Amino acid sequence: MSAEPTNPPAAALGGPSPAAAGALVPPHVAAVAALSHNVLVLNKYYQAIRVINVRRAFSLLCRELAEVVHIETDPASGKSQWQNLTFDDWRELSELKAEFEPDEFDWIHTVRFQIAVPRIIRLLGYDKLPRQDVKFNRRNIYARDSNRCQYCGKKYPTTELSLDHVTPKSQGGRSTWENIVCCCIKCNVKKGGRTPEQAHMHLITKPVKPKRSPVINIRLADERYQSWKQFLDTAYWTVELK
Repeated sequence: MSAEPTNPPAAALGGPSPAAAGALVPPHVAAVAALSHNVLVLNKYYQAIRVINVRRAFSLLCRELAEVVHIETDPASGKSQWQNLTFDDWRELSELKAEFEPDEFDWIHTVRFQIAVPRIIRLLGYDKLPRQDVKFNRRNIYARDSNRCQYCGKKYPTTELSLDHVTPKSQGGRSTWENIVCCCIKCNVKKGGRTPEQAHMHLITKPVKPKRSPVINIRLADERYQSWKQFLDTAYWTVELK
Protein backbone atom coordinates (compact mmCIF):
# COMPACT_ATOMS: atom_id res chain seq x y z
CA MET A 1 0.00 0.00 0.00
CA SER A 2 1.34 3.38 -0.93
CA ALA A 3 2.02 5.84 1.85
CA GLU A 4 1.40 8.76 -0.48
CA PRO A 5 -1.75 10.53 0.78
CA THR A 6 -4.31 10.86 -1.97
CA ASN A 7 -7.67 12.59 -1.91
CA PRO A 8 -10.58 11.58 -4.13
CA PRO A 9 -10.93 13.90 -7.12
CA ALA A 10 -13.97 16.16 -7.13
CA ALA A 11 -15.56 14.06 -9.86
CA ALA A 12 -15.27 10.90 -7.76
CA LEU A 13 -17.17 12.55 -4.92
CA GLY A 14 -19.76 13.99 -7.22
CA GLY A 15 -20.89 17.55 -7.61
CA PRO A 16 -24.59 18.37 -7.70
CA SER A 17 -26.15 16.98 -10.85
CA PRO A 18 -29.56 18.02 -12.22
CA ALA A 19 -30.91 14.46 -12.15
CA ALA A 20 -29.77 13.66 -8.62
CA ALA A 21 -29.79 16.88 -6.64
CA GLY A 22 -32.74 18.36 -8.51
CA ALA A 23 -34.93 15.36 -7.73
CA LEU A 24 -34.77 16.18 -4.01
CA VAL A 25 -37.25 18.93 -3.29
CA PRO A 26 -37.69 19.42 0.46
CA PRO A 27 -41.05 21.07 1.18
CA HIS A 28 -40.33 22.24 4.73
CA VAL A 29 -37.57 23.40 7.02
CA ALA A 30 -36.88 19.97 8.55
CA ALA A 31 -36.03 18.52 5.16
CA VAL A 32 -33.78 21.47 4.34
CA ALA A 33 -31.93 20.89 7.62
CA ALA A 34 -31.59 17.18 6.79
CA LEU A 35 -29.76 18.06 3.58
CA SER A 36 -27.06 19.77 5.63
CA HIS A 37 -26.34 16.69 7.77
CA ASN A 38 -23.14 14.73 7.30
CA VAL A 39 -22.47 11.41 5.56
CA LEU A 40 -19.26 9.41 6.01
CA VAL A 41 -17.66 8.34 2.73
CA LEU A 42 -15.70 5.09 2.47
CA ASN A 43 -13.48 3.94 -0.38
CA LYS A 44 -14.16 0.54 -1.95
CA TYR A 45 -12.07 -1.10 0.80
CA TYR A 46 -14.26 0.38 3.55
CA GLN A 47 -11.68 2.94 4.66
CA ALA A 48 -12.99 6.35 5.76
CA ILE A 49 -11.83 9.09 3.41
CA ARG A 50 -14.12 12.10 3.80
CA VAL A 51 -17.31 13.60 5.19
CA ILE A 52 -19.78 15.16 2.76
CA ASN A 53 -23.27 16.59 3.02
CA VAL A 54 -26.47 14.69 2.26
CA ARG A 55 -27.15 16.39 -1.07
CA ARG A 56 -23.76 15.33 -2.40
CA ALA A 57 -24.23 11.79 -1.07
CA PHE A 58 -27.56 11.38 -2.89
CA SER A 59 -25.94 12.69 -6.07
CA LEU A 60 -23.41 9.84 -5.87
CA LEU A 61 -26.09 7.26 -5.09
CA CYS A 62 -28.40 8.34 -7.91
CA ARG A 63 -25.54 8.12 -10.41
CA GLU A 64 -24.62 4.63 -9.15
CA LEU A 65 -21.15 5.78 -8.10
CA ALA A 66 -21.77 4.71 -4.52
CA GLU A 67 -23.91 2.45 -2.34
CA VAL A 68 -25.35 2.83 1.13
CA VAL A 69 -23.67 0.92 3.96
CA HIS A 70 -26.46 0.44 6.48
CA ILE A 71 -25.77 -1.02 9.91
CA GLU A 72 -28.45 -2.69 12.00
CA THR A 73 -27.62 -3.50 15.63
CA ASP A 74 -29.51 -6.21 17.48
CA PRO A 75 -30.48 -4.63 20.82
CA ALA A 76 -30.52 -8.04 22.54
CA SER A 77 -27.12 -9.36 21.45
CA GLY A 78 -25.43 -6.07 20.55
CA LYS A 79 -24.21 -7.60 17.29
CA SER A 80 -24.16 -5.48 14.16
CA GLN A 81 -25.14 -6.55 10.66
CA TRP A 82 -24.16 -4.67 7.52
CA GLN A 83 -26.25 -4.20 4.41
CA ASN A 84 -24.90 -2.87 1.12
CA LEU A 85 -27.74 -1.15 -0.69
CA THR A 86 -28.23 0.58 -4.04
CA PHE A 87 -30.29 3.76 -4.20
CA ASP A 88 -33.40 1.75 -5.14
CA ASP A 89 -32.76 -0.75 -2.33
CA TRP A 90 -32.35 2.10 0.14
CA ARG A 91 -35.56 3.71 -1.07
CA GLU A 92 -37.45 0.43 -0.47
CA LEU A 93 -35.92 0.01 2.97
CA SER A 94 -36.84 3.63 3.76
CA GLU A 95 -40.50 2.81 3.14
CA LEU A 96 -40.33 0.14 5.86
CA LYS A 97 -38.40 2.38 8.23
CA ALA A 98 -40.93 5.19 7.71
CA GLU A 99 -43.69 2.86 8.84
CA PHE A 100 -41.99 1.13 11.77
CA GLU A 101 -39.01 3.29 12.86
CA PRO A 102 -39.66 6.86 11.69
CA ASP A 103 -37.92 8.47 14.66
CA GLU A 104 -34.65 6.63 14.04
CA PHE A 105 -33.81 8.59 10.87
CA ASP A 106 -33.71 12.04 9.33
CA TRP A 107 -35.93 12.27 6.25
CA ILE A 108 -35.86 13.89 2.84
CA HIS A 109 -39.30 14.46 1.28
CA THR A 110 -39.35 14.57 -2.50
CA VAL A 111 -42.25 15.25 -4.84
CA ARG A 112 -42.99 11.52 -5.17
CA PHE A 113 -41.62 9.82 -2.06
CA GLN A 114 -39.72 10.22 1.20
CA ILE A 115 -36.32 8.66 1.81
CA ALA A 116 -34.15 8.25 4.90
CA VAL A 117 -30.81 10.03 5.14
CA PRO A 118 -27.98 7.45 5.00
CA ARG A 119 -25.18 7.77 7.51
CA ILE A 120 -22.48 5.98 5.49
CA ILE A 121 -21.88 5.48 1.77
CA ARG A 122 -19.17 3.51 -0.05
CA LEU A 123 -17.61 4.60 -3.34
CA LEU A 124 -17.75 1.67 -5.75
CA GLY A 125 -14.80 2.59 -7.95
CA TYR A 126 -12.48 4.58 -5.69
CA ASP A 127 -9.62 2.54 -4.20
CA LYS A 128 -7.10 5.20 -3.16
CA LEU A 129 -5.71 5.19 0.36
CA PRO A 130 -6.92 7.96 2.64
CA ARG A 131 -4.87 10.85 3.95
CA GLN A 132 -3.01 10.15 7.16
CA ASP A 133 -2.38 13.67 8.43
CA VAL A 134 -4.50 16.15 10.35
CA LYS A 135 -4.40 19.68 8.99
CA PHE A 136 -2.85 22.25 11.29
CA ASN A 137 -5.47 24.98 11.22
CA ARG A 138 -7.55 27.13 13.54
CA ARG A 139 -10.66 24.95 13.31
CA ASN A 140 -8.81 21.77 14.29
CA ILE A 141 -7.02 23.49 17.18
CA TYR A 142 -10.35 24.76 18.56
CA ALA A 143 -11.80 21.27 18.13
CA ARG A 144 -8.81 19.57 19.78
CA ASP A 145 -9.14 21.86 22.81
CA SER A 146 -12.97 21.62 22.78
CA ASN A 147 -13.26 25.43 22.67
CA ARG A 148 -11.84 25.51 26.19
CA CYS A 149 -9.23 27.99 27.40
CA GLN A 150 -6.20 25.89 28.24
CA TYR A 151 -5.28 28.12 31.19
CA CYS A 152 -8.52 28.82 33.09
CA GLY A 153 -10.40 25.79 31.78
CA LYS A 154 -13.56 27.72 30.86
CA LYS A 155 -15.42 26.98 27.64
CA TYR A 156 -16.11 29.83 25.21
CA PRO A 157 -17.60 30.37 21.76
CA THR A 158 -14.91 30.63 19.08
CA THR A 159 -15.49 34.39 18.78
CA GLU A 160 -14.25 34.81 22.35
CA LEU A 161 -11.13 32.67 21.96
CA SER A 162 -7.70 33.34 20.52
CA LEU A 163 -4.66 31.16 19.89
CA ASP A 164 -1.69 31.43 22.20
CA HIS A 165 1.92 30.39 21.69
CA VAL A 166 2.83 28.53 24.90
CA THR A 167 6.45 29.54 24.37
CA PRO A 168 6.15 33.03 22.80
CA LYS A 169 7.59 33.69 19.38
CA SER A 170 9.83 36.31 20.97
CA GLN A 171 11.45 33.49 22.95
CA GLY A 172 11.84 31.14 20.02
CA GLY A 173 8.42 29.48 20.16
CA ARG A 174 7.14 27.96 16.92
CA SER A 175 3.66 27.56 15.43
CA THR A 176 3.20 23.83 16.00
CA TRP A 177 0.57 21.54 17.48
CA GLU A 178 2.70 21.25 20.62
CA ASN A 179 3.07 25.02 21.12
CA ILE A 180 -0.36 26.43 20.19
CA VAL A 181 -3.40 26.33 22.48
CA CYS A 182 -6.82 27.93 22.79
CA CYS A 183 -6.83 30.86 25.16
CA CYS A 184 -9.51 33.27 26.35
CA ILE A 185 -8.89 36.98 26.01
CA LYS A 186 -8.47 37.53 29.76
CA CYS A 187 -5.83 34.80 30.11
CA ASN A 188 -4.09 35.93 26.93
CA VAL A 189 -3.71 39.45 28.33
CA LYS A 190 -2.53 38.08 31.70
CA LYS A 191 0.09 35.82 30.12
CA GLY A 192 1.36 38.45 27.69
CA GLY A 193 4.68 37.62 26.01
CA ARG A 194 5.76 35.18 28.71
CA THR A 195 5.85 31.43 29.16
CA PRO A 196 3.27 29.90 31.53
CA GLU A 197 5.98 29.46 34.16
CA GLN A 198 7.05 33.10 33.89
CA ALA A 199 3.41 34.21 34.20
CA HIS A 200 2.69 31.75 37.07
CA MET A 201 0.03 30.04 34.98
CA HIS A 202 -0.56 26.36 34.26
CA LEU A 203 -1.80 24.48 31.21
CA ILE A 204 -4.75 22.20 31.98
CA THR A 205 -3.74 19.83 29.15
CA LYS A 206 -0.43 19.25 27.40
CA PRO A 207 -0.90 20.20 23.73
CA VAL A 208 -0.19 17.39 21.24
CA LYS A 209 -0.89 16.68 17.60
CA PRO A 210 -4.17 14.72 17.24
CA LYS A 211 -3.92 11.25 15.73
CA ARG A 212 -7.21 11.79 13.93
CA SER A 213 -9.46 14.67 13.02
CA PRO A 214 -10.64 16.36 16.24
CA VAL A 215 -13.63 17.78 14.36
CA ILE A 216 -14.93 14.24 13.81
CA ASN A 217 -14.61 13.54 17.52
CA ILE A 218 -17.15 16.32 17.99
CA ARG A 219 -19.43 14.76 15.38
CA LEU A 220 -19.27 11.38 17.15
CA ALA A 221 -20.81 12.98 20.22
CA ASP A 222 -24.01 13.20 18.15
CA GLU A 223 -26.02 9.98 18.44
CA ARG A 224 -26.86 9.95 14.72
CA TYR A 225 -23.19 9.40 13.82
CA GLN A 226 -22.42 6.53 16.19
CA SER A 227 -22.32 4.05 13.28
CA TRP A 228 -19.20 5.83 11.98
CA LYS A 229 -17.01 4.62 14.84
CA GLN A 230 -16.16 1.16 13.52
CA PHE A 231 -14.81 2.65 10.29
CA LEU A 232 -12.57 5.21 11.94
CA ASP A 233 -9.44 3.09 12.27
CA THR A 234 -6.60 5.30 13.48
CA ALA A 235 -4.18 3.48 11.19
CA TYR A 236 -6.00 4.87 8.17
CA TRP A 237 -7.71 7.93 9.64
CA THR A 238 -8.14 10.59 7.02
CA VAL A 239 -11.50 12.16 7.05
CA GLU A 240 -11.19 15.60 5.50
CA LEU A 241 -14.09 17.99 5.88
CA LYS A 242 -15.19 19.99 2.87
